[in-house]
Amino acid sequence: MTVSVMLRRATCLAAALVAVILLGFPTTHASPLRTPQLDRLDRVLREAVERRDRTPRRVIVRVRPGSRARIAKDLGAHGDRVVSEHRSIEAVTAVVHGDDLAALASSDAVLSISEDAVVRPTGLLGSLTGALVGTVTNLVKVVGEVVLPGSGDTSGPATYPWVLRSTLGADQLRATGQGVGVAVIDSGLEMSDEFRGRVTAFYDFTGGGIVATQPYDDYGHGTHVAGTIAGSGERSYRRQYRGLAPGARLIVLKVLDRNGAGYTSDVIRAIDFAVEQRDRLGISIINLSLGHPIAQPAADDPLVQAVDRASRAGLIVVVSAGNMGVNPATGRPGYAGITSPGNAPSAITVGAAKSLDTVARHDDRIPDYSSAGPTWYDGLVKPDVVAPGHNIVAAAARSGTIYQAYPELRSDDPDYIRLSGTSMAAAVTSGSIALLLEAHAAANPGRPRLTPNAVKAALQYTAIGIHDDLGLEYDPLRKGAGALNTLGAVTLAQSIDTSAPQGTYWLTTSPSPWTVLGGRSHAWSQAVIWGSAVIWGSSTAFHEMAWGSGVIWGSGVIWGSAVIWGSNVVWDDAHTWADAVIWGSDAIGYTDGSAVIWGSTSGLNAQTVAWKDVGADGADASGVNVR
Repeated sequence: MTVSVMLRRATCLAAALVAVILLGFPTTHASPLRTPQLDRLDRVLREAVERRDRTPRRVIVRVRPGSRARIAKDLGAHGDRVVSEHRSIEAVTAVVHGDDLAALASSDAVLSISEDAVVRPTGLLGSLTGALVGTVTNLVKVVGEVVLPGSGDTSGPATYPWVLRSTLGADQLRATGQGVGVAVIDSGLEMSDEFRGRVTAFYDFTGGGIVATQPYDDYGHGTHVAGTIAGSGERSYRRQYRGLAPGARLIVLKVLDRNGAGYTSDVIRAIDFAVEQRDRLGISIINLSLGHPIAQPAADDPLVQAVDRASRAGLIVVVSAGNMGVNPATGRPGYAGITSPGNAPSAITVGAAKSLDTVARHDDRIPDYSSAGPTWYDGLVKPDVVAPGHNIVAAAARSGTIYQAYPELRSDDPDYIRLSGTSMAAAVTSGSIALLLEAHAAANPGRPRLTPNAVKAALQYTAIGIHDDLGLEYDPLRKGAGALNTLGAVTLAQSIDTSAPQGTYWLTTSPSPWTVLGGRSHAWSQAVIWGSAVIWGSSTAFHEMAWGSGVIWGSGVIWGSAVIWGSNVVWDDAHTWADAVIWGSDAIGYTDGSAVIWGSTSGLNAQTVAWKDVGADGADASGVNVR
């Protein structure tokens, strides 16, 4: 061996040792081979490593307890920019060199590494499709174009607030949401008489900090969501355009910019802020009408972890299911389009329904754009319920991008605008829950508040049927437990005595399991979807362990005296899967399945597979964890 060769090898070895010392984990830059450590990367980052993409990546690194400060320090010493730390989920957000991802994943201190994905609203701009809403450029020069999902049918009449309230039975209630605080994590709020005296706080997270400032909404989505939840209707004739809970208070946390785009890490910071300040600001509900495609199991998804933490803290988190129900290439409806954090087990995940501007419920339909389950990787049944979300008219941010760029979306009254999507459905549900919480507190003075699980159970148990144009009931992967029945849910909640000992009957009255809406009697579903199974019977009539704050929805718990007739929806119901969803090679239930087929079983290609290869991992095609 020549001296020059020895010197070159020594130099390379020294460089490698420096990398190890600085980062605190072994360097694996040169190896293209798949290793178990790469499983700690989400799908997007894993594919980048496997194709040796050296582009700097903004990532969220979840670490073992006690390791966060050390990892942050090591990253900074190596020249990677640490953006923020998340104590609640033991994570660090940083812009990391592409060459460092494999090495970082090899550290024993690291649990998972996720792309700090761009989140976007889950609302459609009226009848427009594929509308460009801009880019995020805060810390990365170009993240890419962010396009609102838009191939769904958004034709038909507007759903005006007075019709919306009547079709849900809210007009039969005295409750207005008085005393209930709703945190709207979105693009902000344009102040007007609609919200006068009821905005408790406004904080801006878009600049990387937490800035208390005067309310503003330079995009317009957040104002529409807030108006649907709690608009007073003050700017309309006889307040006919008021929202579901016009007495509720709003805590507005801005995470989306003027183009309707934001970072996952900013949403996590806003959720954590809501948890930490829930008592000071009086927050009971969090509304998240936004999301991004699922790229890893829920247990590794930092946004899901933040949502689950908020639920354990007693906050009711309402999330839009996503508008990825249609193949953008073929226009055909399909399954498995739920977005994150709609895959959070603890969240109340809401799909959209069309109410066709009628009070009657028999003509309601689920629009194709509304995302259906199951969730990628975990195979959970989502959404939990569907709610009116199509062509909803609510308060407009007149200075925002949407209002200025799309005048055709303005209502006859220019202070209001029409939007569609699961964003709106989530807002309708949040407003309904505000009514439920006020009514329960009034009927049960001095008793503990309802837990998030108990609220979800009430919504599902009282949900009503919804069918397609042929009169066939939608399956649970599209409708969840059924369509939102605000009046029924409030009626049931009022009878729940939360002070009753666990395992005992906790209803103070026995509500009739039906609700009259639009002159018709509608039977309640009387079912709760727990994970991937439907629990039939009197599950809500008893104070079960499952309804506690510390229990994650869908987990293994001991059910007491409830009558439970379980059926595994995702894996047992062959009819549901017969011609719509195929795992693996045209077979149902293969453990190595990764493909979702749109509408037929003719084979896999870019036109028929949902989101092309979303869920494939590039090595063993095990993108879905089939149980």
